Amino acid sequence: MKNFLSIVPRWFPALFIMIVIFAFSSQPGDNLPSFRGWDYLIKKSSHALGYGLLALSYFHLLKYNKKQIWLAWLMALTYAATDEFHQSFVSGRNSSIIDVLIFDNLGALIMLSLLLIFRRKNEKN
Repeated sequence: MKNFLSIVPRWFPALFIMIVIFAFSSQPGDNLPSFRGWDYLIKKSSHALGYGLLALSYFHLLKYNKKQIWLAWLMALTYAATDEFHQSFVSGRNSSIIDVLIFDNLGALIMLSLLLIFRRKNEKN
């Protein structure tokens, strides 16, 4: 029981980000803002940022164990795929494997890579 209770607070960042992502993807297409010429860039950057932060929160959950960084990445990609599936049921929205494989994937990979780079740099100093 003590082991379970010690991991619960580590879930909070991931759960928060998962709820935020779910809330945004639950919005009907008519409710989404239009950023005119910037729409594609802003929305795809939001995908990358959201899943990058989710991957970092999963890595936090895994206690920053470098041997499990692939698991943090895989968990973020799995959530991305399930969220895209969920989005296919939302009015005016569609699911896109491109979002998962490119934008969500790159966001997770970039954030995890940046974290490792900064941690190595700090270890040297």
